[in-house]
Amino acid sequence: MTKAKKYKSVWDAIADTPEEAANLRARSDLMMQIAAIINANDWKQAEAAAHCGVTQPRINDLLRGRVSRFSLDALVNIATALGRRVHIELEAA
Repeated sequence: MTKAKKYKSVWDAIADTPEEAANLRARSDLMMQIAAIINANDWKQAEAAAHCGVTQPRINDLLRGRVSRFSLDALVNIATALGRRVHIELEAA
């Protein structure tokens, strides 16, 4: 009988390294915050795309949580286009 392994987050479970998990977590957090801004403004995907400076299919990917399709740089650029400043904070692991 194999013992189930416990993880702190889904990202720790699917990532190969702690660094990869941290990157996935940061991208996911940014995506959720950007999606919240889009939803709060009741923008359709085409409207959101215009505000974010990307295409409608990119907004679709973002709203569907397709983390692998976005780099941190791309997400920072989208947040900046929305008039937001990204703040990164380091915590002890």
